[in-house]
Amino acid sequence: MEALGGRLPLWSVAPFVLMLAAVAVLEVFAAGWWSRLTNKALVATALAVPAAVHLLASGGGGALVHSVAEYVSFVALLAALFVISGGIEVRGSLAGTPLANAGMLAVGAVLANVIGTTGAAMLLIRPFLRANARRDSRAHLVIFFILVVANAGGLLTPIGDPPLYLGFLKGVPFEWTFRLWAPWLFVNGTLILLFNLVDQFLVNREERRDRSTGLMDELIAHQPLRIGGRRNVVLLTAVVLVLLAKGAFPLPFGVPEATLLAIAYVSYRVTPGAIHEANQFGFGPIASVAVIFAGVFVTMTQPLLILNARAAQIGLEAPWQYFWASGALSSMLDNAPTYLAFTSVAAGQLGIGVDDPSYLASLVAVPAGNDLLFAIACGAVMMGSLTYIGNGPNLMVKELAEHRGVRMPHFFAYALIAMVIMLPVLAATTFLFFAPP
Repeated sequence: MEALGGRLPLWSVAPFVLMLAAVAVLEVFAAGWWSRLTNKALVATALAVPAAVHLLASGGGGALVHSVAEYVSFVALLAALFVISGGIEVRGSLAGTPLANAGMLAVGAVLANVIGTTGAAMLLIRPFLRANARRDSRAHLVIFFILVVANAGGLLTPIGDPPLYLGFLKGVPFEWTFRLWAPWLFVNGTLILLFNLVDQFLVNREERRDRSTGLMDELIAHQPLRIGGRRNVVLLTAVVLVLLAKGAFPLPFGVPEATLLAIAYVSYRVTPGAIHEANQFGFGPIASVAVIFAGVFVTMTQPLLILNARAAQIGLEAPWQYFWASGALSSMLDNAPTYLAFTSVAAGQLGIGVDDPSYLASLVAVPAGNDLLFAIACGAVMMGSLTYIGNGPNLMVKELAEHRGVRMPHFFAYALIAMVIMLPVLAATTFLFFAPP
């Protein structure tokens, strides 16, 4: 009997395409309307309900149940990390010298793998901006922060970036992402070195422009760093232990998810209100993510089945092709569904069906599949930085920086700047790790 993905009509991908288009277009051209949670919920519902009804009528009830279960697991982790990181306050600031700024980016690249790119970005962007409050040129600081901390830094663990966690939910072993250390080190190291050169150039230019300011002396001055909400560091450890247990033992669905939400609740209750106030903590961002991804997870079920069944017609074969294809789509859309789309293609290319919710375990067990997943993971995570909508933290960092008085480039200007910086690095990454013919 023909697989479900082969029987589904191509027009059934329309709700998914419209969902992603809504996220991309409305975020840019109707930001005021789209910023309301109720409007996001209306769009998600209007697209998800017809997709679900059609899938059920086509005999895909099991696939829909798997998608909903993955959505619950996905949101439970994001919510836990969001609440816990919102309960940790970094007080004071480092020196705002180019070397200290580069060090902060390096710390963020490591921390992103522990509390996720969203958690690390929200935790570090405030002290990063405070350290450089005396600077005239600050937009480049935020741009490189997005490139490193909010994206490429989170490549080493399933906690680091949403695509990798989705891979973990679909069978990729927790420790598999550790093997991505070489491209992680190369890309982040290159970006931080480049940042240091650019930042030093701009500091020197500012000092030449106004010699009376003594800018370097002002930047060297700093306030001692202190960590508020230390209990949440323990709770972060508890989150990691839950994920390790989920990977090591066949825990029933709902047990890890309920545990993560319970940890988040404990974090919220034990965190002093002063810390939440200092971090401007609120549930709006995570509620927005939950609503949008509810629509994404339901509507992406048909496209994943179709891509898997018709993988031979896509035309992708070599790892370098998957690296650029997944990266290019991640830059225009969100990197999490992009990752699933291309892993579905890779699985289909090797004759692995996506009906099994742990199909990526079969993919990584095959050497050729392992190479393809390596390329997809790197492309989706690294190139999510090329636009403000490529990864969830990007817009959050931009808006917080603008709230602090930083004049950030508009959507298309940012995309151009990010591509000028990233494309040479990505080209070198291709030749170093994916060896195209």
